[in-house]
Amino acid sequence: MLALFKDTFRALRSRNYRLFIGGQLVSLAGTWMQQVAISWLVYRLTHSVWLLGMVAFLNQAPGVLIAPVAGLMADRYDRRRLLMATQSLALIQALILAILTLGGWVQPWHIMVLAAFTGVITGLDIPIRQSLVLDLLDRPEDLSNAISLNSSVFNGSRLVGPALAGLLISRVGEGMCFLLNALSFCAVLAALAAIRIQREQTFERPMGYWQSLQEGLQYVYQHPPMKAILGLVGLTSLVGLPYSVLIPVYAKDILQGNVQTLGWLMGAVGAGALTGAIYLASHKAVERLLKLLPFAVLGFGLIMLLFSGVRSLWLAMACLYLLGLGMMLLFASSNILLQTLADPKKRGRVMSLYTLAYIGMYPIGSLGVGWMGAHWGVSRTLQLGGMLTIMGAACYFWAYPHIVRAHQRLKAA
Repeated sequence: MLALFKDTFRALRSRNYRLFIGGQLVSLAGTWMQQVAISWLVYRLTHSVWLLGMVAFLNQAPGVLIAPVAGLMADRYDRRRLLMATQSLALIQALILAILTLGGWVQPWHIMVLAAFTGVITGLDIPIRQSLVLDLLDRPEDLSNAISLNSSVFNGSRLVGPALAGLLISRVGEGMCFLLNALSFCAVLAALAAIRIQREQTFERPMGYWQSLQEGLQYVYQHPPMKAILGLVGLTSLVGLPYSVLIPVYAKDILQGNVQTLGWLMGAVGAGALTGAIYLASHKAVERLLKLLPFAVLGFGLIMLLFSGVRSLWLAMACLYLLGLGMMLLFASSNILLQTLADPKKRGRVMSLYTLAYIGMYPIGSLGVGWMGAHWGVSRTLQLGGMLTIMGAACYFWAYPHIVRAHQRLKAA
């Protein structure tokens, strides 16, 4: 048992990584509070499912344009300083939203503009953050554990944040959630300022912007396992993950609940995702994750079909727990595999493509889900997403032998 405990938390032996995770613990709870509060505020002001989808779209879409630039920056410049810049911008965004909401001036267009600003920050932040993790570790072999622990913190915060948001919104309104989120970024900035990276960071040689982008794309294209992983992530982000856009509508209109109901539902997703992250953190065999991916996506699609017909809070929470579990097994496993397979000099660009597959497809799917939810209803929209997700898993199963052979050739080269 003690050995299992040490293996599960082995990345925490690195001082820099402990500082990084400590800052994340505080900040991510605030981030989840803000996400729930924004969804509730938009639906309270407009009662529009389509606008929920539009805000989700704007919250991610700019990252499609920004992520490749961020990947190049991560391969060329100090990643710690870059991450401090993105976190400072996120603090400013949350503070503006808090002032507008607490002052009673907030309008839907304010939320949409600030959501687009968040999309820019996210597109910059994710490739830089992901490519920084290896630099924080004293032992590079702890990378998969570090990514899993980071996912555990992310989803542990997903348990706390929505519950706190439900409590605060019902007592003092959405504005306090935004203010607390702004304050939480101070913890991240303090942690990043205290980090001291001793070993030399590996950066790509300078070359032209388009040449660097082309080199990154060619590198991934020549590695079938990477292509397959990114394809599965992109498809799930497009047709599966946007189910979250419908949760405020599901809580209020189908379950006849309130903001605390929304907090319980979002917390159930976080509990499932946290379980998946802890499971991944306790395992060292990275190669097995290639086989785990399609099972995670298949389970995700089947549970979506089941969730579409549920009308009980407790059954809905059980379904969302399993959806969170499947989501985490897919996205964290993909992250681990890509960072493990990637050349360190190209890691930033590989992770920018992961960002494109993840946050680039999600906003498009969110727009579609918002439109379909308004015209077809929540249940039919969820059913379609579930069926398309299952089809994606089936395609991966069909290509799996080729993916494994390609991976073995790469290891032998």
